[in-house]
Order: sequence, then structure tokens, then C-alpha cells
Amino acid sequence: MTFKAVLPALVLTAGLAAQSASAQTLVPFSDAKLPFSFSHPQGWLGVDLGDKTSGVSMVSGKTTPATMIRLLFAPKANGQTLNLTEQFTGYEQGLKSTGVSVRPQSSYPVSYGGLRGMEREYIVSNGQKSIKMRVWFAQGSKNLYYFQLSDTVARYPTSSLLFTKVMRTVKFK
Repeated sequence: MTFKAVLPALVLTAGLAAQSASAQTLVPFSDAKLPFSFSHPQGWLGVDLGDKTSGVSMVSGKTTPATMIRLLFAPKANGQTLNLTEQFTGYEQGLKSTGVSVRPQSSYPVSYGGLRGMEREYIVSNGQKSIKMRVWFAQGSKNLYYFQLSDTVARYPTSSLLFTKVMRTVKFK
């Protein structure tokens, strides 16, 4: 089971407003179709990337470059245990298959909503432009979770703080 790597073109092509992460108001969000609830930045927009994933994808604005957060999940078959390192390897290979370079920056275990997972940071470049990504994989009893932040390298420190704020609100059902 792997997630298709979708290169965030919204971020690579040209936003998180100049507001600091602490100034962003978070709004609770829950949907019966999701195995989790969370709070997201007020005013952010839902986006359908056409990749047929399950979960929520949102951007900071209609114009590029926009900060993007994705909170996705995929059911696991018969309670199988997945190797998160293999999930990351598949994810990285998927990104590279789009023609970009992927430079890992860090990797560390972290828990959100009571689930322990692995988080990695990357710089992803298409030759002319670069973005920074933060990706968290974890597995619950029924699902594999893949949560992601993508933003410009310049805005990443601020958006990463905001992403942490969002991640701390996640509650798994």
C-alpha cells in the first residue's frame, strides 16, 4: 500500500499570508467519512487534486504559490502491519518519477493524536524552483495515515509552525 506522490504544483508554480503561525485562527473540522477530526486555518480552501486519495487537501489561497496541507488515509487490509520506512521509500520514488530531485533533510519519530509515526522533511526541486515538504506516516489499527505540508522554502519556517499547530489538534476516531 503506497500513496501516489503528487507534486504540489500549486506551490512550485509561483499563500500563506504574511501572518505568523500563532496569528492563524484554527477552525474545527469533522466529517463522518474521515477516521479523524482536526482544526484547520480559517479561510483556507479545500482542493481536489484529482488523485483519488481519501482525506482532505487544502490550500492557503487561490493564487500560487499557495501553502498546501494534505491529511490523507488509506485502509489497511486485514489489520496488516506496514513498514513505514518502505512507505517513505515508495513515496520518495514516486516523487522522483515525476522528474524532480528529492533531498531528505531530516527524519524523526513523532506522535500526533496518540499515534506514533515517522516524519521526514525534504527539499524538492524541479530545476528552477524548490519547495520544502514535511511528511508524516503513521498506521492505526485500520488505516495508514499520510499527512503533508508543502510550501516555498522561504515561507516554510512559518508554515511548519502552523502545520505543527494543526497536527496537535488531530484526533483519531
